[in-house]
Amino acid sequence: RMLNMFTQNMVFPELVLRGATSNTDTNEIMQQDIRPLLAVDIIEQLHRQFALLSGGRGEDGAPIITFPEYSGFSEVPEEDFLNVVTYLTSIPSLDAASIGFIIIIDRRKDKWSSVKASLSRIAVSMVMFFQRAFPGNLQLVLVLRPSRLLQRAMADIGLKLHKDDFKMKVIVMLNSLSDLHSYVDKSQLTRDFGGILEYSHSQWIHHRTAIENFALTVKSTAQMLQRFGAQLAETELPNDVQGTKDLLTVHTDKHNNLKDELKLALRQGNTLFTSHELLFCANSEDDDVCFRLLAQLDETENAFEQFWCKHHLKLEQCLQLRHFEQDFREVKVCLDSLLDGLNSLSDTGDCVARVEHLLKELKALEKKGQPTVEKAQLHASHGDQLIQSNHYAVDSIRPKCVELRRVCDDFSNEAKKKFDVLSKSLCLYLLHTSLCLPYMSCCSGIYLLASQAVDKCQSQEGAESALTDIEHFLDSAEKNQLTELRNLHNQFEVVLSEDIKGGVLKALKRLEDVQEMFEKRSVSLKRLSAKQTRPIQPVAPRPESSPKRPSQKTPPRTTGISFFLFLFHSAFQGYFAELNNSELSHLIPPTLENKKDVLFGNLPEIYEFHNKTFLVELENCAEKPELVGICFLKRKEELQVYEKYCQNKPRSEVVWRQCGDSFFFQECQKKLDHKLSLDAYLLKPVQRITKYQLMLKEMLKCSKGEGMVELEEALATMLDIIKSVNDSMHQIAITGFEGNLSELGKLLMQGSFNVWTDHKKVHSKVKDLARFKPMQRHLFLYDRMLLFCKKREETTEGHEKTPTYSFKHSLKMSSVGITENVKGDSKKFEVWYNGREEVYIIQAPSMDVKNMWVSEIRKVLTGQLEACRGTCIHLDLRICLYQDARAHGLWGHTWLLHPSAAAACSSLC
Repeated sequence: RMLNMFTQNMVFPELVLRGATSNTDTNEIMQQDIRPLLAVDIIEQLHRQFALLSGGRGEDGAPIITFPEYSGFSEVPEEDFLNVVTYLTSIPSLDAASIGFIIIIDRRKDKWSSVKASLSRIAVSMVMFFQRAFPGNLQLVLVLRPSRLLQRAMADIGLKLHKDDFKMKVIVMLNSLSDLHSYVDKSQLTRDFGGILEYSHSQWIHHRTAIENFALTVKSTAQMLQRFGAQLAETELPNDVQGTKDLLTVHTDKHNNLKDELKLALRQGNTLFTSHELLFCANSEDDDVCFRLLAQLDETENAFEQFWCKHHLKLEQCLQLRHFEQDFREVKVCLDSLLDGLNSLSDTGDCVARVEHLLKELKALEKKGQPTVEKAQLHASHGDQLIQSNHYAVDSIRPKCVELRRVCDDFSNEAKKKFDVLSKSLCLYLLHTSLCLPYMSCCSGIYLLASQAVDKCQSQEGAESALTDIEHFLDSAEKNQLTELRNLHNQFEVVLSEDIKGGVLKALKRLEDVQEMFEKRSVSLKRLSAKQTRPIQPVAPRPESSPKRPSQKTPPRTTGISFFLFLFHSAFQGYFAELNNSELSHLIPPTLENKKDVLFGNLPEIYEFHNKTFLVELENCAEKPELVGICFLKRKEELQVYEKYCQNKPRSEVVWRQCGDSFFFQECQKKLDHKLSLDAYLLKPVQRITKYQLMLKEMLKCSKGEGMVELEEALATMLDIIKSVNDSMHQIAITGFEGNLSELGKLLMQGSFNVWTDHKKVHSKVKDLARFKPMQRHLFLYDRMLLFCKKREETTEGHEKTPTYSFKHSLKMSSVGITENVKGDSKKFEVWYNGREEVYIIQAPSMDVKNMWVSEIRKVLTGQLEACRGTCIHLDLRICLYQDARAHGLWGHTWLLHPSAAAACSSLC
């Protein structure tokens, strides 16, 4: 019963793994070191076989304890006898034991004295045991009396006389096995008692020992699980990442070790249960014990795994939480730093330069903070995922996610608010500056009209000159001043004060009045400048077949290009191919070695383009001359091959001067029967590029209606190519410039001028000398820079002078201003730098040259402003008009790209 009680109460998964409450007896059994009597403790006594528990049962299920024939029964010590009886009676379950035990005493071969002694000893021992443990649970005592007749008679008499001495309620004396079978069925008796129950006492002892060892293993395993569960329940979760990682590792290792112990115990129990089924000593009590132990161990394992899964999940979630908290602290510090930087950034500026500088800083701060904001938003999303995964610390994670998003929104909203304020401030400054432009333009226009003498305008020349001045003024002024001012007024009407609105409307009215004055003056001057035409003389018409003048509808023919290709091909092959002729190799001058490509340049490329592409397309236009313009526009990129050839032409001329009079070239000229030498043919491509624009001009004269727009565009394209070729010829002659000319943008203009300088930092005497003594400078205008060079001409004997341009100075166009009119000379204009720290007075050779340069510089500066406005890049750029009255006593046009002009414009307005 003690073993049965132990096996029933020793394993409590809920107690071990979940810390659930249970009864006090169970806790005492699990926690105290209570050890019942085991087979291994009385193994020697059991092997004597003086008492057996074969597994047989009575009809009502009462367990049967057998005392077989044992000669030394009287010699068994009392303690050994009591231990064996105690152990055997503890094996059946409590339910079976409560029915009562059946005792079978086999004394068939003994005497009555032996029977009497056995009954007395058994009676005393059993009564002592049952009264202490299970009172009243002895149901029946069956005694097989001696088989001999005398001993049997003595047993009957003795039993009657001493019945009360045995202190047993029911004692039945049996004469034979058949009498025994009437009380106990044969299936519950061993073969010694005529039954069929298989029983091996040695196997029974071995199996009982194995079962009890397994029971101890289950108990120790349960106790380990209980201690581990209590340790896990009492463990406090760390507050840092590394501590959580270490704790997770330690608990995982312990879990794996306990898991191995459980698996080992299960294998032991399964092996024991399987082997028990094959034993002869098997009985239902042992089967029940094995089954209950295995079931409880399996239940323990399942409960342990469920508990571990929950605990492991909590540890992993704790590690996720610690990572989240650590990242939160890092991101929060960065966001707070960004907010502090944003709050420290002012949203007000006292000038345009300050406002644009603040906008730059704001953009830089937003760009710098973008990775941090994205990281914060990503971290908040990670927190949302933890919340959705039922994290145990939802109440801690959710406020942090809210805080991260709030700080990100605060940063974005504050940055947007500052940007809007600064942008409006900048627009107001620009609007204020824009009010200066039309005002200065009106003043300059009124001064121009007032300065035109009426008597000089009465003649045709005077009227034309005055009209030219007006046209130049209108061209040099901004064409969209009126429209832009209206757009600015409409755009910012809501935020404009009444004073600024009044100024804008006043400026608009002023512009309209001045425009009307110019229109009226222009109409009057055009009438005065109109020439008197002579009367038409009658002339006899020319016959249509006259070859002297082509019909207006007949376009120029392309035979000129064909003839050019013919001459070019014959000359090129007649000279270029002969350079590879071994018979003439001795005549080739040494100076021509490895310089064949320099001498001929890219002539093969020009020939291939004309022969295979351009000439074919022009010939296809013979029936439709209106397509010629399209042909030129389509091939405008390929026509750039002439620029490369012309750039190489000076180097080719040097090579020709070194070896042109050699016998080799003379021999080639004789073979070709050419009247002109090779250098004349090498000049043909340079001449050809100029003839294209002449052809297009003639076609324009002959064309009407369809195709004229394309012809005009083609003519403009060819003129641009010629100008680009001419400019590039000058550009390659620049020396001394340390930078890369290709980084300066497109070369727009180049030309020679007289230049005076006036620098604030120069000594007064040097300044006075510079004002009266001009310098001869050759200027190169690029998109990004203006170069000042000194022209030098190198003279080679018998040849033309070759110009070179020595670099002297440069001005960045981003900081350049221009004053169009200079007092005393209409061909002069000013280019100044960094708020007039450096002033360059430039005298053009003619008014046309001056106007072209002023117009081109104005386009560059205007383009920079438009690029600034178009891309919203708040650079330090301004365009305004500046009146140089103090220096020159004249209202002039000034294009400025420098912040210092803002103060000047404010004072003028």
